[in-house]
Amino acid sequence: MARTILSLLLGGFLVCIGLPSYAQSKFACISLNELVNAMPETKQADTALAQYQAALQQEFNDMKTDYTTQAAELSSRDTVKFTKGQLEVKRQDLADLLNKIQGFDQEAGNLLNQKRSALFAPIQRKAEDAITRVARDNSYTYVFEKESLQVFPPAADILPLVEKKLGLSVASR
Repeated sequence: MARTILSLLLGGFLVCIGLPSYAQSKFACISLNELVNAMPETKQADTALAQYQAALQQEFNDMKTDYTTQAAELSSRDTVKFTKGQLEVKRQDLADLLNKIQGFDQEAGNLLNQKRSALFAPIQRKAEDAITRVARDNSYTYVFEKESLQVFPPAADILPLVEKKLGLSVASR
């Protein structure tokens, strides 16, 4: 009996202690995508990524042109000037180049993803750090990704506060 009363008192005490902490919780939301897109570093990273992609595309086009030239040479009548050994080497070189071209698509995709990560990771980190600082400065307990919420009050959106913290103009959106 004494244990039951003690358990009830302890449980009631814990509930009473826990209630004020729930009442003090502040919730906010933000669109990380909107924030990152508003940052000037994003435009620079997009430009650098586009240039890198163009360089990869040029390399691919050069390989295709080289393949076409070599294939045309092997299918022309000029092959009579080559020895049988030379023709075999040229055919093997052409097959190797074809394999390289076929593997380049996947390799280029991987290289592009690595470049994207290298360019955008610091931007993402800067945005997340700013969100953390604003949340801490304004005593927000939780900050949710706006895209994951179905309903939220517009006042809970801290995007303007974070943009101000980063020195971004609201018109940059």
